[in-house]
Amino acid sequence: MAVTWASVFRIALLLLLLAAIITACFTLRIEKILKDFLFWIEHNLGPWGPLVLAVAYIPLTVLAVPASVLTLGGGYLFGLPIGFIADSIGATIGATAAFLLGRTVSF
Repeated sequence: MAVTWASVFRIALLLLLLAAIITACFTLRIEKILKDFLFWIEHNLGPWGPLVLAVAYIPLTVLAVPASVLTLGGGYLFGLPIGFIADSIGATIGATAAFLLGRTVSF
């Protein structure tokens, strides 16, 4: 089996991504950051809040960050129907992006 530059690049990219995730897990206080983010949405964005919540949900899903704080916060801030729709749209697009990223970078 020959080693190509594409396979070396994929492995290096995977290792870099894993190192970034592990470093973030040990150094960042993710729950506090998410709570501050929800506070900012509630007090500064008004009717644009659900859209920002859905867009913020996408990278959290791709990076496998537990988004339960955003899910519960979205339901609390915007009510059950709007919070559910915003969370569902963000989670679905994030899952699709994670799938496509996995298919693109897969070995």
